[in-house]
Amino acid sequence: MAEAGVGMDAEREEGGERDLEEPLLKRSPSLTTSHLAMVGSKVSRMESLDYEIIENDLFQHDWRSRSRVEVLQYVFLKWTLAFLVGLLTGAIASLINLAVENIAGAKMIAVTRLVNQQRYLAGVAYLTGINLALTAIAAVLCVGIAPTAAGPGIPEIKAYLNGVDTPNMYGASTLFVKIVGSIGAVAAGLDLGKEGPLVHIGTCIAALLGQGGGGAAGGRRRWRWLRYIDNDRDRRDLITLGASSGVCAAFRAPVGGVLFALEEVATCTAVVVVVLRGFTELCDSGSCGLFGRGGLILFDVGDVQVTYHAADLLPVAAIGVIGGLLGSLYNFLLHKVLRFYSLINEKGRAAKLILSLSVSIFTSLCVFSLPFLGRCTPCDAGLPAGVCPTTSRTGKFKQFNCAAGYYNDLASLLQSTNDDAVRHIFSATAAPAEYSPAALLVFFALYCVLGLFTFGIAVPSGLFLPIILMGSGYGRLLGLAMKPYTQLDQGLYAVLGAAALMAGSMRMTVSLCVIFLELTNNLLLLPITMIVLLIAKTVGDVFNPSIYEIILELKGLPFLEPNPEPWMRNLTVGELAAAKPTVVSLSGVERVGRLLEVLNSTTHNGFPVVDHRPKAVVAELHGLVLRSHIIAVLRKRWFLGERRRTEEWEARERFTSEDLAERGRSVGDLEITEEEKEMFVDLHPFTNMTPHTVVETMSVAKAVVLFREIGLRHLLIVPKNQGPGVAPLVGILTRQDLRAHNILGAFPHISNRKARRNRDKASS
Repeated sequence: MAEAGVGMDAEREEGGERDLEEPLLKRSPSLTTSHLAMVGSKVSRMESLDYEIIENDLFQHDWRSRSRVEVLQYVFLKWTLAFLVGLLTGAIASLINLAVENIAGAKMIAVTRLVNQQRYLAGVAYLTGINLALTAIAAVLCVGIAPTAAGPGIPEIKAYLNGVDTPNMYGASTLFVKIVGSIGAVAAGLDLGKEGPLVHIGTCIAALLGQGGGGAAGGRRRWRWLRYIDNDRDRRDLITLGASSGVCAAFRAPVGGVLFALEEVATCTAVVVVVLRGFTELCDSGSCGLFGRGGLILFDVGDVQVTYHAADLLPVAAIGVIGGLLGSLYNFLLHKVLRFYSLINEKGRAAKLILSLSVSIFTSLCVFSLPFLGRCTPCDAGLPAGVCPTTSRTGKFKQFNCAAGYYNDLASLLQSTNDDAVRHIFSATAAPAEYSPAALLVFFALYCVLGLFTFGIAVPSGLFLPIILMGSGYGRLLGLAMKPYTQLDQGLYAVLGAAALMAGSMRMTVSLCVIFLELTNNLLLLPITMIVLLIAKTVGDVFNPSIYEIILELKGLPFLEPNPEPWMRNLTVGELAAAKPTVVSLSGVERVGRLLEVLNSTTHNGFPVVDHRPKAVVAELHGLVLRSHIIAVLRKRWFLGERRRTEEWEARERFTSEDLAERGRSVGDLEITEEEKEMFVDLHPFTNMTPHTVVETMSVAKAVVLFREIGLRHLLIVPKNQGPGVAPLVGILTRQDLRAHNILGAFPHISNRKARRNRDKASS
């Protein structure tokens, strides 16, 4: 995309507090603005990725000359990377689960022992202190070492797969902090999940393997075979592969992971499932301490006989409607909280740490004190001895402050890991009074509050589990209320409630349905789960965008939506090009001084190459040359003493595809003498001769769809009528030019027309 430098005053306003309704980053209404976005805690200038195949002379020669052995090496490399990503992601996910369950289990055993001894002050001090220390570890690592490890990382991954380069998101330090920080934050009992971080961990593993364990994405590769994937297109496949592995590791859902990514990553998710299954079998034998099966299987209702009738569709529809309403309300409130947190985070690292520790203290106090409001329920006589109540190991029933043979229903929900709490509240049961309505109401209210105030602090965190906890609470409450009128189990109501709230907040349907079916291991849930998801998503769409779209907007990441705005059909790409400065083009054989002048005066990534032949009446558009390729030519000083077009073999003698794949070079690194500035460079061998072009009469709506689906970085606009005196190029569009807020800023009459239409609707 075309970018120009923007000062750091775009990050914050001078003097006074920023209103919560204002964007985190100022945006210029111009179509030529550079785009800044919040990546981690830093403001970074956004660049697009070159997913398009650059079909220049060197690429075509490299492709034609590639032997069958080299093709097999490329295929073998991708399969090997898929296997390694799946293996490492599964192993790391299992180790994270094991660490969380054992740390949290040992912590709660000590707290339960103090409560049984009626040493309540010591108990709350111990719980708060341990949680504070674990949160501090996660927050200090995020603030001091890898700010990009904070949060789930999924919005940045979505932006990357959309075509936006998100810098510093996939490094070794980010991976380390994500792993350790996730263990600390989840074991501290904060209302967050490790599912989002696992997706980010998978992408970090994939990116690092694709770099041969090297540094930044633009660094030199250590393994020669990796030259085959030294391009944005194959790196995107690796990131997609890692993301699907993370989804599979988080939910043990291989098909759901594949739906999240491309078809070729099925091998990767299969390896993840095998690794998770191996750890499950190992831990079932008691070799994992307090771990057991915790964390690897959220819930399993495969043995429940799911029978429903037409009368059950009404409460199922009610679950969907409530989920859509609560999901949209959650998105609205979380948006406000994140805006408020941005003001706090601007104060510096100390403010971020204080905010994280304050949330930890509040969470610990609630988790310790609220169970005293719970009731003591006698254990079912049919349960095996030692199962209820649990005093020595993690389990479903917690004795807490109750007498022997009784369990505290609220403590059983609150004083467990988040994974255990989900498994407990989702469990199918024949005892309707296993959890009282009061306990479920307190559980639901608490996690609604914690879900709003925990996400956004400087620790690795995910949104899936907090939303599942909230949804399961209201679902089970509704199941209690509908018990006299329906045959559906309360655990299934909790499952449907969680699915509805996730759809109401995240606005996903198919992938969520598959994930829930794989988790519950019950295909009979397919019809009612899909009904709930569709209703919840439809209701939520009425009020606001999905939570990830909101976060993308807050961070300022230039994400192109799949559906263009209706008013974009009233504009043409030619009109957009007219609103931009004149396009900067280059000749096929250009003077070195001219190239330096263009590179220094612009930040454009691509330049059209136009041939002005002496005998030709009409100039010819030869193609598009990338900025990085021009810099590569200047670095090697492939200069000509006269203005002439070179032969094909001349460029091949000096350049390879690896030379053109290098990144990170800037114009400032070049040392060109005055004598060399008068020499010439033939750009033809490096020019993409098949760039995507559209006619100037194409609608902007159609251009947005084309740009997004093909994964473009540049879109060239050619005139409808060509002939003598007509320039072969009208303009060039980038991602920024096709974003709705930029277009509305450059064409105020469209914005005013929309405002009038909205006022007319409101008055009627």
